[in-house]
Amino acid sequence: MARFKNKYFFLLIIAAIVVALYFLGVYGNGKEAFIPDIENKDTSYMNDVYSGRRDSMVQEQLVARGIKNEVVLKSMRSVKRHLFVPERYRQYAYDDGALPIGLDQTISQPYIVAYMTEAVNPTKGMKVLEIGTGSGYQAAVLAEIVKEVYTIEYFDDLANNAKALLDSLGYKNIKVKAGDGFFGWEEFAPYDAIIVTAAPEDVPKPLIDQLKEGGRMIIPLGQAGTIQSLVILQKKDGKVEKQTAMQVKFVPFLRK
Repeated sequence: MARFKNKYFFLLIIAAIVVALYFLGVYGNGKEAFIPDIENKDTSYMNDVYSGRRDSMVQEQLVARGIKNEVVLKSMRSVKRHLFVPERYRQYAYDDGALPIGLDQTISQPYIVAYMTEAVNPTKGMKVLEIGTGSGYQAAVLAEIVKEVYTIEYFDDLANNAKALLDSLGYKNIKVKAGDGFFGWEEFAPYDAIIVTAAPEDVPKPLIDQLKEGGRMIIPLGQAGTIQSLVILQKKDGKVEKQTAMQVKFVPFLRK
């Protein structure tokens, strides 16, 4: 009887360790914990599963807060956000908040994605630079509207995941590279618009230089771990006009 109890107690300990390791993997702060394992294998049966929630997201989170640009709203309805988050978080993909995607990075709140997209006045013929690819969601939203999107991601793993997903979804007008976003992507400059999804303390000068005359940039500015200012810039006669839009909290702008 004592031997049976000892064996039962040992099995309970093993089970507790397994459960603890699982939750550390899901909720911990490990550097590899949240890297999306998306290969687009399951999209065929998920195409319409979330369409109702996507429509609700657009109406209740975007339209209700003042997003009016019809092409932006159409893009937000079209792009399947649940494909751009780790599978364990897909049930929360259309909630009103950011979600972790790995390496201490996040996919932005739907409203922020829509707001930043609307802020650059996207049109069909535009060429847009994005700094901070993340999962590729913002790039996909832009690519539904503009001619070309060039996007830079600091982390190689996230850049590779985003590129694989965007390619599998058929986006031909998005170029992804891993690198230091501070320097922009001079090869394809100038850009009609620049969207920055990580917060430096000051606007990187190379990004200003690569912004086309009359072009618009939206960028969060401020120290890491503090409330930051989301700033809209427009280049006019070689000078930059700035307008503060709202208070936000983004991940820090990392340098290589």
